[in-house]
Amino acid sequence: MAHVVIIGGGFAGVWSAAGAALVRGDADLRITLIAPNAHLVLRPRLYEPAPDLAKVELSRILEPIGVEHLRASVSTIDTGRRVVVAAGREISYDRLVLAAGSKLIPPQGLPGAERLFDIDTLDGARRLTDHLRDRADHSVVVVGAGFVGLEAATELAARGRVLLVDRSEAVAERLGPGPRPTIESALDELGVERRLGTTVTQVGDGYAVLSDGTRVPADAVVWSVGIRASELTRQISEELDHLGRVPVDRHLRALPEVFVAGDTAAAAFDSEHTVMQACQHATPLGRVAGYNAAADLLDVPLRDFTPGPYVTCLNLGSAGAVFTRGWDRRVMASGAEGATVKKWINEQIHPPVDDAAEILAAADHVHLDIPFFPLPDEETASAV
Repeated sequence: MAHVVIIGGGFAGVWSAAGAALVRGDADLRITLIAPNAHLVLRPRLYEPAPDLAKVELSRILEPIGVEHLRASVSTIDTGRRVVVAAGREISYDRLVLAAGSKLIPPQGLPGAERLFDIDTLDGARRLTDHLRDRADHSVVVVGAGFVGLEAATELAARGRVLLVDRSEAVAERLGPGPRPTIESALDELGVERRLGTTVTQVGDGYAVLSDGTRVPADAVVWSVGIRASELTRQISEELDHLGRVPVDRHLRALPEVFVAGDTAAAAFDSEHTVMQACQHATPLGRVAGYNAAADLLDVPLRDFTPGPYVTCLNLGSAGAVFTRGWDRRVMASGAEGATVKKWINEQIHPPVDDAAEILAAADHVHLDIPFFPLPDEETASAV
């Protein structure tokens, strides 16, 4: 029996499994997802105060659609022999989907780095939540004023003092000037202090030292800088991009028998941009890669990866959210209206469970619409 193997239990991996099951139908095709954990973690929601709500049992997605789940971590991919090694066991494949995700890169040589917190994983978010639970009016330093750092800082500001530091001279430098006034206004409203053009050089017990020599109180230092694709990409290609991602074609194929999805894929968004390491791209990447891996074995025409318009929606705690459209990130909604969009998106990234027909129907859609938010030049905008 032909075998499709998928590495990774995040958005891209789960939707690759569903995409493969969609095209399989009643055909004789085995599909196995390899991931060590029992849950899909809704990583974009780990800034929220109850991180354990940001997870879904994988069995409730995979079992209804007839996908096996091997709880293990992959250590080796042998593309020549078409096998992967997981927990010391060799698993052969006819088509492989690499969807192993990305991880936060900890700082090297930082004194006290073992004291750092993060919200990159469920365990990390739990650790931070538990650490601050009984601390009234805490002081937290958040390192990195990008997407993750801003969501962490604005959420934590509801429960104490927050200092946001970044090497850049501007907040949200990578998001550009479009949403920056809205973000800065929200930070002012929430009382989030900023120290730009600086970073943390030491983490101690109850304090942090900044690169300008200032010592500041810190019940916790949250690191949010530097994301890189899984190291497994190195076993697929020697030509990785600056984020460690594998180049793929329009079908998300990297090698004749290997497709790549999610944060491990350097897929073209358009002629000028590659996809972002975010769920709004991981989800359609997975749906297309998994579909194509199975279709390639079943002589079914492959699908092109054709993502919907690029949008962002940044949570800003009690100050609401900011929703932008396009690569220039034009602000379309902010404050309470932005929060409505953010809430809807957070609900939409939650996959359907227990119902095979509903799961497979979702796998057949590459992007979702926001029907309640009309834009000036069109009635809907793609969100995920």
